[in-house]
Amino acid sequence: MKLFLPKQHGAWAMLIIPFWLGVIDGGFLWQQIPFFIGWLLLYLATYPMLLLFKKKKIPFYTKWTLIYMVPALLLLLIPLLERPSIVFFGLLMIPFFTINAYYTSKNQDRAFMNDMSAIFAFSIAGLASSYLGQGVVTFEAIIFTFLISVLFFLGCTFYVKSMIREKKNTKFKWISWSYHLLLVVGWFVSGYWIAALAFIPSLLRAIIFYGKKLSPKQIGIYEIINSAIFFIIIGIQICLLK
Repeated sequence: MKLFLPKQHGAWAMLIIPFWLGVIDGGFLWQQIPFFIGWLLLYLATYPMLLLFKKKKIPFYTKWTLIYMVPALLLLLIPLLERPSIVFFGLLMIPFFTINAYYTSKNQDRAFMNDMSAIFAFSIAGLASSYLGQGVVTFEAIIFTFLISVLFFLGCTFYVKSMIREKKNTKFKWISWSYHLLLVVGWFVSGYWIAALAFIPSLLRAIIFYGKKLSPKQIGIYEIINSAIFFIIIGIQICLLK
């Protein structure tokens, strides 16, 4: 049986990076392994679940929702039993899922607010994995798992749109470039120069690649490399803060 998988390839980085930054911040527990697998399956389940709001192929999308959702919930019970209050983070994600459902029902999957709601939901998972490890939500977790993930993936959204859907919009180009520059300057000014370094590759690719005839596949490959660099550097920043 061929798996029914999401087409938003950029979402995989959003699925992985905040979660494992949270693990670095909060400390590793074995329960984080089933937690991550459950989180992965939950993401896979939300894809057909959201498509149900288009009111097409309902039996097909219902089947795949259940195929992913049932094992996801069973696996998520493991971290829940370890720390029951972690359910709070799941509740925080519900409003963002509702926004995604609304835009999906309107066939506006590429809307900016739809992207933003997904970014916030994925970034909350970083707080959840950190909380599982240490039982509290620290200032460092908020800044270096949640906020920094939101800022990074928002920049990715600006960049990808400037390369594809808004590639002829010079105003959007300047929005993208200015945003990336402000991130680098902002982290330097705040004293977190290592975090600033993590955003420099994003700034460079936003400027250097703009206007280049790159295919979506090429853009995606470069984003994987950029995301890996970001994850490594921010992981180092978190370790140095401990």
